[in-house]
Amino acid sequence: MADLLPIYLIILAFLCTVGAIALALFHIYKHLLNYTEPIYQRYIVRIVFMVPVYALMSFLALVLPKSSIYFNSIREVYEAWVIYNFLSLCLAWVGGPGSVVISLTGRSLKPSWHLMTCCFPPLPLDGRFIRRCKQGCLQFVILKPILVAVTLVLYAKGKYKDGNFSPDQSYLYLTIIYTISYTVALYALVLFYVACKDLLQPFNPVPKFVIIKSVVFLTYWQGVLVFLFAKSGFIRDEEEAALFQNFIICVEMLIAAAAHFYAFPYKEYAEANVGGARSFSGSLAHALMLNDFYHDTVHQFAPTYHDYVLYNHNDGGEEGTRKYRARTFVPTGQEMDAVRKNKHMFGNKIDGVSVSSQSSETSTPKTSGDPARPESMKSSLLVDASDSVSTMYDMSLIDIDISSYPSKVPSANISGGPK
Repeated sequence: MADLLPIYLIILAFLCTVGAIALALFHIYKHLLNYTEPIYQRYIVRIVFMVPVYALMSFLALVLPKSSIYFNSIREVYEAWVIYNFLSLCLAWVGGPGSVVISLTGRSLKPSWHLMTCCFPPLPLDGRFIRRCKQGCLQFVILKPILVAVTLVLYAKGKYKDGNFSPDQSYLYLTIIYTISYTVALYALVLFYVACKDLLQPFNPVPKFVIIKSVVFLTYWQGVLVFLFAKSGFIRDEEEAALFQNFIICVEMLIAAAAHFYAFPYKEYAEANVGGARSFSGSLAHALMLNDFYHDTVHQFAPTYHDYVLYNHNDGGEEGTRKYRARTFVPTGQEMDAVRKNKHMFGNKIDGVSVSSQSSETSTPKTSGDPARPESMKSSLLVDASDSVSTMYDMSLIDIDISSYPSKVPSANISGGPK
């Protein structure tokens, strides 16, 4: 089947694959050498690595078409991984889920026809909203490997063939499930972006969103359309359609590798020295660790979700002053409504957490113009549900050296007054 494509197209695909892999690995190498913001660059390295995975798997599927289903399966699992890391990167930029909830407290997403919310009441931007966005992406990350395993089993039993829309084959039904899952994940990303657009503005999010959507979602729809062309007779058959799809992806990955340099530049992290010095191997090991995905997945689907955990930026294990994780209770649903109604009783404190009128430069944009109007309210799709001035919590962690504190603390006198 490999002879269905002219040899010059295969050579072109090879050159594009080699160029894309070389460019992406160089990009990753520069990030690991300048690994000064580990909490951000961990996700960036994982995202950029999609180019070598996509390019290599597509080229192998092109030259070894009989084994293409296995190469395509690896590529499809990794694209789900990219979606998770991109949303995690966006949340890290704005200070984490807890910081987003506090920043958007009292605001709602207005009904909008292009967001398909025109028939619903305003959507409160609380902890439940952030949770639904993450769950929308995580369902794709979890479902994708399961469907890939099902596909391989059905393929071994002769019940699956790429591009075969016959009701007797499973391709039609798996495509429907994939489409629903893709759509939910994309919709969750769009809602999160619209709600946090102003908070994300300092990080130039538009090209990043465009690249991720183009590589992950458009390549999927591109493959569906190519097989539909084969079904309609514009392409000879499903085998040629599959080869054509893999060839296009090899070429597109060279473009994507160059676009990643612009969207995720390493130079903005060079010489920043924010995260301290790390060896290349230490940076690589940090980027490859999957503990964040495990804990995040458990956290998102646990019943105690609203007990947010704010991780320190050194990820533990660092030498020097001992650091502790801080917990804050982020109310959701009816709890959030109760807090809003009783805001005047708490002043600048809610649940014992002090409110800071200034937010970190790296997490939220600076306000301009009316000081009483937060920047996140500039979006035409956001409305403020309260008349009070919203302020930010200072969500940064405090390094505590407990060596100077006594080992035993005297008990408090709660009898009602001094004796």
